[in-house]
Amino acid sequence: MTDQRTRAEAFRALHDGPTFVLPNPWDAGSARVLAGLGFPALATTSGGLAFGLGRRDGANLVSRDETLANIRTIADATHLPVAADLESGFGPDSADVAETIRLAAAAGAVGGSIEDATGDPRRPIFDLPEAVERVRAAVAAARALPFPFTFAARAENFLYGRPDLDDTIERLRAYEAAGADVLYAPGLPLDAVRRVCSSVGRPVNALAGGSAPVTVADLAAAGVRRVSLGSALARVALSAMIDAATEIHNSGTFSFAPGVRTYAQVNALWETTENA
Repeated sequence: MTDQRTRAEAFRALHDGPTFVLPNPWDAGSARVLAGLGFPALATTSGGLAFGLGRRDGANLVSRDETLANIRTIADATHLPVAADLESGFGPDSADVAETIRLAAAAGAVGGSIEDATGDPRRPIFDLPEAVERVRAAVAAARALPFPFTFAARAENFLYGRPDLDDTIERLRAYEAAGADVLYAPGLPLDAVRRVCSSVGRPVNALAGGSAPVTVADLAAAGVRRVSLGSALARVALSAMIDAATEIHNSGTFSFAPGVRTYAQVNALWETTENA
């Protein structure tokens, strides 16, 4: 617990400083690589985990137990603080959300996010009163922990075909009033990110690594305090594997090989990160 408190305090302090990048590993190896590159903290990715399990993301196909096991694996892999992607809290009631926060902390997380997406395509986003109640439950559970758990509330409109910025800002303000430490609306264009940052009083997390050309400097200038990558790095790895395997299958060639790190180079990564 002492070590977890140290990580938690370090993570909380990052939100008081300049804009930082919070990359998203999907297993122990990717966590150690990112730690070795010098990132100050890590976050899990529901998308990366789902893809690694051969499932779709965002459809409630990954269980809470599987998510907790992934958190534990990543938290144990390095000395860095780890925030957890807890999707919508793994249950229909606010009590389920609170229990998910407690279990994530027990698995080693020092922060985590809850989104207002339902996983039900017929009703993709929780109605605002229900979403706020779930945020309140998460905040209460986080505050009851014996260390400062940094809780982020997510407004998912733009990821689910509802590009309503006014409603998104209303939701984020309501989540702020309910006690969220960080506010996050993934999928926003840069001008919308700028408006969100000017409309709320808590640190804002922005998603990067998608198709829109945006830099950390762009996001910092817009007022973003924290930049996460979601499933982007997992998709980079999967894309490279698909391209290489497609070439082998279709043409029997290996033109990708000269650009790939050698076996010895990859094996040596773990010598420098095993104790990170």
